[in-house]
Amino acid sequence: QVQLVESGGGSVQSGGSLRLSCAASGYTFSTYYMGWFRQAPGKEREGVATITSDGRTTYADSVKGRFTISRDNTKNTLYLQMSNLKPEDTAMYYCAAGFWPGPMIYWGQGTQVTVSS
Repeated sequence: QVQLVESGGGSVQSGGSLRLSCAASGYTFSTYYMGWFRQAPGKEREGVATITSDGRTTYADSVKGRFTISRDNTKNTLYLQMSNLKPEDTAMYYCAAGFWPGPMIYWGQGTQVTVSS
Protein backbone atom coordinates (compact mmCIF):
# COMPACT_ATOMS: atom_id res chain seq x y z
CA GLN A 1 0.00 0.00 0.00
CA VAL A 2 1.47 3.31 -1.11
CA GLN A 3 1.65 6.01 1.54
CA LEU A 4 2.94 9.55 1.40
CA VAL A 5 2.94 11.32 4.75
CA GLU A 6 3.82 15.00 4.94
CA SER A 7 5.08 16.76 8.04
CA GLY A 8 6.80 19.96 9.05
CA GLY A 9 4.07 22.48 8.38
CA GLY A 10 3.17 25.20 10.83
CA SER A 11 2.71 28.88 11.42
CA VAL A 12 5.56 31.32 10.89
CA GLN A 13 6.01 35.02 10.40
CA SER A 14 6.92 36.57 7.10
CA GLY A 15 10.60 36.03 6.38
CA GLY A 16 10.72 32.81 8.36
CA SER A 17 11.65 29.31 7.27
CA LEU A 18 10.17 25.83 7.38
CA ARG A 19 11.26 22.44 6.12
CA LEU A 20 8.60 20.06 4.92
CA SER A 21 9.19 16.33 4.78
CA CYS A 22 7.32 13.60 2.95
CA ALA A 23 7.88 10.03 4.08
CA ALA A 24 7.12 7.51 1.36
CA SER A 25 6.38 3.82 1.66
CA GLY A 26 4.86 0.98 -0.33
CA TYR A 27 6.73 1.56 -3.58
CA THR A 28 10.27 1.99 -4.93
CA PHE A 29 10.77 5.62 -3.98
CA SER A 30 14.07 6.08 -5.82
CA THR A 31 12.53 5.39 -9.22
CA TYR A 32 9.69 7.89 -8.96
CA TYR A 33 9.40 11.49 -10.00
CA MET A 34 8.36 13.52 -6.92
CA GLY A 35 6.86 16.91 -6.39
CA TRP A 36 5.41 19.42 -3.98
CA PHE A 37 2.13 21.12 -4.73
CA ARG A 38 0.04 23.60 -2.80
CA GLN A 39 -3.52 24.82 -2.64
CA ALA A 40 -4.68 27.99 -0.95
CA PRO A 41 -8.32 28.54 0.03
CA GLY A 42 -10.39 29.46 -3.01
CA LYS A 43 -7.55 28.80 -5.42
CA GLU A 44 -6.57 25.96 -7.69
CA ARG A 45 -3.79 23.59 -6.77
CA GLU A 46 -0.44 24.64 -8.21
CA GLY A 47 2.91 23.01 -8.64
CA VAL A 48 5.67 24.29 -6.38
CA ALA A 49 8.69 22.14 -7.19
CA THR A 50 9.54 18.79 -8.71
CA ILE A 51 12.52 16.47 -8.71
CA THR A 52 13.25 13.55 -10.99
CA SER A 53 14.67 10.23 -9.89
CA ASP A 54 18.13 11.44 -10.93
CA GLY A 55 17.84 14.75 -9.12
CA ARG A 56 16.80 17.25 -11.79
CA THR A 57 14.65 19.99 -10.30
CA THR A 58 12.09 22.53 -11.44
CA TYR A 59 10.46 25.36 -9.52
CA ALA A 60 7.51 27.64 -9.87
CA ASP A 61 8.63 31.19 -10.62
CA SER A 62 7.02 32.38 -7.40
CA VAL A 63 9.34 30.27 -5.24
CA LYS A 64 12.60 30.29 -7.20
CA GLY A 65 15.49 31.33 -5.01
CA ARG A 66 13.49 30.77 -1.82
CA PHE A 67 12.52 27.08 -1.88
CA THR A 68 14.70 24.02 -2.41
CA ILE A 69 13.42 20.55 -3.17
CA SER A 70 15.55 17.53 -2.39
CA ARG A 71 15.25 13.83 -1.84
CA ASP A 72 17.02 11.20 0.21
CA ASN A 73 16.55 7.87 -1.52
CA THR A 74 18.16 6.03 1.40
CA LYS A 75 15.42 7.32 3.69
CA ASN A 76 12.57 7.30 1.16
CA THR A 77 11.95 10.93 2.01
CA LEU A 78 11.24 14.06 0.01
CA TYR A 79 11.99 17.51 1.41
CA LEU A 80 11.06 21.10 0.72
CA GLN A 81 13.21 23.73 2.39
CA MET A 82 11.30 27.00 2.40
CA SER A 83 13.01 30.27 3.25
CA ASN A 84 11.99 33.92 3.21
CA LEU A 85 8.38 32.85 3.46
CA LYS A 86 5.68 35.29 2.42
CA PRO A 87 1.99 35.49 3.34
CA GLU A 88 1.13 34.39 -0.21
CA ASP A 89 2.88 31.07 0.51
CA THR A 90 0.07 30.21 2.92
CA ALA A 91 -1.54 27.00 1.68
CA MET A 92 -1.95 23.30 2.21
CA TYR A 93 1.17 21.62 0.85
CA TYR A 94 1.02 18.17 -0.70
CA CYS A 95 3.69 15.80 -1.89
CA ALA A 96 3.08 13.56 -4.85
CA ALA A 97 4.75 10.80 -6.83
CA GLY A 98 4.58 9.70 -10.42
CA PHE A 99 6.55 8.66 -13.49
CA TRP A 100 8.10 11.54 -15.43
CA PRO A 101 6.81 13.05 -17.65
CA GLY A 102 3.36 11.75 -16.79
CA PRO A 103 0.92 12.96 -14.15
CA MET A 104 1.36 12.39 -10.45
CA ILE A 105 -0.42 9.24 -9.37
CA TYR A 106 0.08 9.12 -5.61
CA TRP A 107 -0.74 11.97 -3.23
CA GLY A 108 -0.29 12.67 0.45
CA GLN A 109 -2.87 14.17 2.78
CA GLY A 110 -1.13 17.51 3.06
CA THR A 111 0.44 19.72 5.72
CA GLN A 112 -0.68 23.27 6.41
CA VAL A 113 1.69 26.21 6.10
CA THR A 114 0.53 29.58 7.38
CA VAL A 115 2.65 32.71 7.01
CA SER A 116 1.60 35.86 8.83
CA SER A 117 2.73 39.36 7.96
